[in-house]
Amino acid sequence: MNVNQMILELRAERDSITAAMAVLEGIAHSRGRRRGRPPAWLAGLSKAKKEDRPKRTLSPATKKKMALAQRKRWAAAKKAEEA
Repeated sequence: MNVNQMILELRAERDSITAAMAVLEGIAHSRGRRRGRPPAWLAGLSKAKKEDRPKRTLSPATKKKMALAQRKRWAAAKKAEEA
């Protein structure tokens, strides 16, 4: 088998794989929002994985502010529950 024939076959295979990937991505994106955990094969197609995202860091002042706001919400809920 000569090299040119091998190159042509590899290009044809690449084109068929690209077409198959396009069809699968279309199926994955056309389904819309689903409830619950996505299937394993669909989860692998997601663009941003959890470990790829940067970790959010909060300053101590922001943490304190959030804690005070939560305590205020809890107090309001407790007061509404008692009334």
